Amino acid sequence: MMTVLEDMLRKTRNGKVHMTLIDPGAKPPQECARIAEEAEMAGTDFIMVGGSTDIDSRAMDEAISAIKAKTDLKVIIFPGSSLMISPKADAIFFMSLLNSGSLEYVVGHQVKAAIPLSAMKIEKIPMAYLVFDPGMTVGRVGKAHLIPRDDEKTALSYALAAQYFGFRLVYFEAGSGSPYHVGENVVRRVKQELDIPVIVGGGIRTPEAAKALAQAGADMIVTGTIAERSVNVYEALHPIVESIKEVGISKIQ
Repeated sequence: MMTVLEDMLRKTRNGKVHMTLIDPGAKPPQECARIAEEAEMAGTDFIMVGGSTDIDSRAMDEAISAIKAKTDLKVIIFPGSSLMISPKADAIFFMSLLNSGSLEYVVGHQVKAAIPLSAMKIEKIPMAYLVFDPGMTVGRVGKAHLIPRDDEKTALSYALAAQYFGFRLVYFEAGSGSPYHVGENVVRRVKQELDIPVIVGGGIRTPEAAKALAQAGADMIVTGTIAERSVNVYEALHPIVESIKEVGISKIQ
């Protein structure tokens, strides 16, 4: 059976990927499930559960169980701390906030979670996490040395270091609810030299923004706030998903 990472890599080779981020600290389990169900209808490829809110494993269990009862999509944990783990998920982004000024977020939470995770039969996906200006909550909590949104050299330096460390993915984050996203020029420059997929999230609210990032080379686009704040998640997400899938089709052709 194909692993979650293998499925991701296959999808990025053949086009572009959209992921929907759901924060169980912001919504009750059944509402998380509704968002996931409508996101699947809109064409999203994976569901991410987590975010900047620090919640416990019980809340993660409840949210993920509710989501998996409503959708066939793979559910990936996007942890904000060592407490945000659950055996109910299909995979977890085992991630390091490389530009944090605190060792707790570079490796500390990961060490705390390692033994509990070893007992869980979920896939662990090594991912480098880089927080850009303005950073929002995750930048503040994670004590990030924010990368300017247009700083190509710093972004490339971190991304290459991540690749050389052996991370399988790199995630460029502007922060949940950010007024703007990482610059297209940064994504374009990094993709010229990087071999591993680039995920971009934060501040992506329109089909035009998502399409521009996909055209710049982003392999995966993450949207979260727009789904959480929309009464009709399908109507909010479908145009965004379609915009990046169109770029993926042109990539194949």
